[in-house]
Amino acid sequence: MERDVDSFEWNKIFGGLLAGLLAVLGVSIASDMMFARHLPEKPGYEVAGVEEAPAEGAPAAEAEKPAAYYLASADVAKGEAVFKKCAACHNVDPGGANGTGPALYGVVGREIASHAGFSYSDALSGMKGQKWDWDHLWGWLKSPKNFMAGNKMSFAGITKPEERAAVIAYLNSKSASPLPLPAAPAEEAAPAEEAPAEEAAATPAP
Repeated sequence: MERDVDSFEWNKIFGGLLAGLLAVLGVSIASDMMFARHLPEKPGYEVAGVEEAPAEGAPAAEAEKPAAYYLASADVAKGEAVFKKCAACHNVDPGGANGTGPALYGVVGREIASHAGFSYSDALSGMKGQKWDWDHLWGWLKSPKNFMAGNKMSFAGITKPEERAAVIAYLNSKSASPLPLPAAPAEEAAPAEEAPAEEAAATPAP
């Protein structure tokens, strides 16, 4: 009889433990259902400067042409509008004071790192003797960091070549003696297709 009582007590203990485990499991499942995370289809922020890879089969981006191609038809008014993002740091008025960046009146054709009163980086100071010609301005405005590593310019650059050319044309207009914009380079003619070998052999020599 005593043995039957002990077995009954042990059965009660095991039954209680099993019931407790089932209860914990049930609470866990219910919590997951109530507080399930639903991720948005699109992230709430985008990382600037990261470009998505082109879709498979999409046409490749058109290669950028030389600076003169875009400068020949650059729109000064458009350049003035784009330059507004630069106006917080740069002054373009005659006799204007330096700001966070050097004053840019007359910058086209000016010697690099030469404007009085501005403290240039060692990187740009090392380019003294060279001038802000079309090509130097083109490379600088495309990406200051890539143009000259170690300079103090935090601006990422102007990606679109048409906008870049427009800004250069606008800067050129902010001068006592604006330079004539370069002419568009001649388009390269496509190479003539060679005549098939049989046709060439059948053509009599002159």
